[in-house]
Amino acid sequence: MPVLTVALLFGGRSSEHTISCATAGGVLSAIDRDKYRVIPIGITRDGAFTLEEDRAEKFTLNPAAMPEVGDNGTRILWPESTASRELRVVDPDGGIRSLGEVDVVFPILHGAWGEDGTLQGMLELIGLPYVGDGVLASAVAMDKHFAKVVFAQAGIPVAPGVTVTARGWASDPEAAGAAIDALGWPVFVKPARAGSSVGVTRAESPAELPAAMATALAEDSKVLVEAAMVGREIECGVLGGRDGGAPRVSLAGEIVVTGRGFYDFDAKYLDAPGIDLVCPTELTAEQYASLADYAARAFEAVGGSGLARADFFLTEQGFVINELNTMPGFTPISMFPKCWLASGLSYPELIDELIQLGLEAVR
Repeated sequence: MPVLTVALLFGGRSSEHTISCATAGGVLSAIDRDKYRVIPIGITRDGAFTLEEDRAEKFTLNPAAMPEVGDNGTRILWPESTASRELRVVDPDGGIRSLGEVDVVFPILHGAWGEDGTLQGMLELIGLPYVGDGVLASAVAMDKHFAKVVFAQAGIPVAPGVTVTARGWASDPEAAGAAIDALGWPVFVKPARAGSSVGVTRAESPAELPAAMATALAEDSKVLVEAAMVGREIECGVLGGRDGGAPRVSLAGEIVVTGRGFYDFDAKYLDAPGIDLVCPTELTAEQYASLADYAARAFEAVGGSGLARADFFLTEQGFVINELNTMPGFTPISMFPKCWLASGLSYPELIDELIQLGLEAVR
């Protein structure tokens, strides 16, 4: 079997830069080197595409030294047309050399300018196959407001919520506050287009709303405020079907909160105490069937074609979708790979499956 060349893209301009770097570390350490040659391409916080070192240990996530793509002076030159798949790099001394042809791009960026369809559009324009969801699915799922509209239209229960723009909050905070108050307290205040729990606050009362809105608006100009749901937090992984088949849904995992307000950034990525990730979790056959149906329908509703993690609340009335992540946390300790490991796919096998889906994708 010939070795395929994978351009691994990570870093980026969003506030989730370090999480993307940590994901890169996980992929670099686990990808099958007998099958794949990897070209690590880091994107700096300023948006420069640089040739990075192929060293997984450089991107280990820890609170003392968060991983970062620095500007080493190199610049990646993408193909000049769809007639070529050759990547080249400009070295710091100005010399240009070929990195060879790329078979598939593996973008593992989280947040804006990576997970929202913008990068996918660039890859579509230059004709490079890539792993993950396409432009529309990425854009819709990234915007929590529009995703809720699409899910509701597909018949999937959604949490009561209110969308507030920066302009609306600045011009008439009383009206926005009244609409939010009608949801009941507490509420979760979320940037509409951010992930990894960045900018998310649980507000217990109207007095805490202004600070929560300021935190969310620092990340995005649009904020989704949702009623706090009472129930279990259940997640599952979704993979696109092979050869035109239906989406595949993993076993379910559960976020068990034992000593934190909610599943925040530190708990997700820095292994902070107070949260347990249980996978597989206990569900009845009927509950799992409902979960798998809703997850597959949500994936198809946005036009998914690669992978996603579907997040739900299991309430007394049944499942309510929280969100669909088209590039979920993908470090070895993240829920998405944990769920697929419980379902029979190891981390290296999951990477391989995603690459094969990227090569097959017709978007």
